[in-house]
Amino acid sequence: MKYLIVGLGNIGDEYKSTRHNIGFMILDAFAKASNISFTTDRYGDVAKVRLKNKQLVLLKPSTYMNLSGTAVRYWKEKEKIELDHILVLVDDIALPFGAIRIKPGGSDAGHNGLKNITACLGTDRFPRLRFGIGSDFARGQQIDYVLGAFTLDQRQMLPVRIDYAIDAMKTFVLSGIDVAMCNYNNK
Repeated sequence: MKYLIVGLGNIGDEYKSTRHNIGFMILDAFAKASNISFTTDRYGDVAKVRLKNKQLVLLKPSTYMNLSGTAVRYWKEKEKIELDHILVLVDDIALPFGAIRIKPGGSDAGHNGLKNITACLGTDRFPRLRFGIGSDFARGQQIDYVLGAFTLDQRQMLPVRIDYAIDAMKTFVLSGIDVAMCNYNNK
């Protein structure tokens, strides 16, 4: 069985450690722990790895966040991956820092990356793992907040929360979305 794990983020060094790039950060940590590296390919950086008897295609789109759908559609079709075997890793301002919500589909909640993926796939019925980045910003400052760096306290807690997200991702692949939601949502 094949799975497409998509980490959302923006390309470029100026975005590397921003809240909006948590999807990239999770995949980078997973790749490092798995001793694999990404190679640049069509529409993104790609790495492939086995997790027990499952084949994972890891994708960091090389488009900006709001155009991620083109890369997701291309790799879904190229690798012949079913919708329910896609997991999109995305930041979420509606969740407190480090909280995780896994869902089988649904609203984009105003997230432009999810909105574009929905448009390109023609459905919102694809699994996603939302990683909470909090909402500690003044009215009208959302863009600066999501494109800003994590606080010192958050940076210190980030490795543990990223490992937690990786565990949730592995559970999704090995045991299914229902088990992953039961074990990781609201924790």
